[in-house]
Amino acid sequence: MSQALTLAQFPVPSATGSLEAYIAAANRIPMLSEAEEQHLARRFRDEGDLDAARQLVLSHLRLVIAVARGYLGYGLPHADLIQEGNIGLMKAVKRFDPDRGVRLVSFALHWIKAEIHEYILKNWRLVKVATTKAQRKLFFNLRSMKSALAHDAQSEAGFASLSPAEVKSVARQLGVKPEEVVEMETRMNGADISLEPLTEDEDEPYAPIAYLAADSSVEPSVQLERKERDRLQDTGLAEALEKLDERSRNIVKRRWLVEDGEEAATLHELAAEYGVSAERIRQIEAKAMQKMRGVLAARM
Repeated sequence: MSQALTLAQFPVPSATGSLEAYIAAANRIPMLSEAEEQHLARRFRDEGDLDAARQLVLSHLRLVIAVARGYLGYGLPHADLIQEGNIGLMKAVKRFDPDRGVRLVSFALHWIKAEIHEYILKNWRLVKVATTKAQRKLFFNLRSMKSALAHDAQSEAGFASLSPAEVKSVARQLGVKPEEVVEMETRMNGADISLEPLTEDEDEPYAPIAYLAADSSVEPSVQLERKERDRLQDTGLAEALEKLDERSRNIVKRRWLVEDGEEAATLHELAAEYGVSAERIRQIEAKAMQKMRGVLAARM
């Protein structure tokens, strides 16, 4: 009986048990020879044999576990990393071409790492640290190089902020600008802040929600209400001015609706212009303003 046929007798490692049990079960599944791998890959490609695909996946679960172990430094659960890597493995099996002369283990590495990378970038921080392809490459390469610096110094010093000389060295090795290295390092070193207080032990817990909620003027509903009110006032003001006679309209405009940088006319200046007393101008102005307020109130 061939090893491929024996492999079909192995159950899929259970996800309901402990992680240690899953890893032990995956490591007990026998590896495939090149001939067996080719045979199974052709069965899946040419005949759509799902059992052949299952055997290809099961025989490479230990590869996913090994790759996922290399990303434990990001503080994410090992089981989740393995799960994402398994998705990449299944994608690799689906796209694997046995006629290219490449072993599945080499082909699958790219897909496994791609899925794990995507998972890390989505879950390492609430706010994404990398959005473009170049930023993603810089994120993983920079962390790897900082880990190497820490190892060389036999301390955690490498995880501290890079010195200007180290920034230039890293930028030169990665082929990017020094400021891009600094920006990515700042993103990586940043920490998430809880919007709500984490505990209620303090009498006045401090959290961003406290000062964000304090300014209600920035709320979308308030801003929309303000814009609508301003629109109504602008429209209503024009309509109210049209209700005035020409002299009253000119007095109101000269007194209250001057452009920025211009000075409002005084009562005495308008009195001289119209040949009446300043008191008469004040009376005309008061009557016009009262009429306008009535028009605006009716619109609101």
